[in-house]
Amino acid sequence: MLRIPCPHCGERDETEFHYGGEAGVDYPADPSALADDAWAAYLFLRANPRGWFRERWFHGSGCRLWFALERHTVTDEIRSA
Repeated sequence: MLRIPCPHCGERDETEFHYGGEAGVDYPADPSALADDAWAAYLFLRANPRGWFRERWFHGSGCRLWFALERHTVTDEIRSA
């Protein structure tokens, strides 16, 4: 089990959190102007690296805030929150 360091509540079990996907993906400025293929790319195409990856997490059983952290996708080591 992962121990995730919430910047507001401290380190907690991963069962208190919800994974929010890749961090830093901006919502389109005008989503109604996107073609179907561009909208599909925004919704479904994400990086899937082997190594360090910046992610968003939601602390649903605690402070109920979103935050970003870096996690190694192979070792699950967490570098920053």
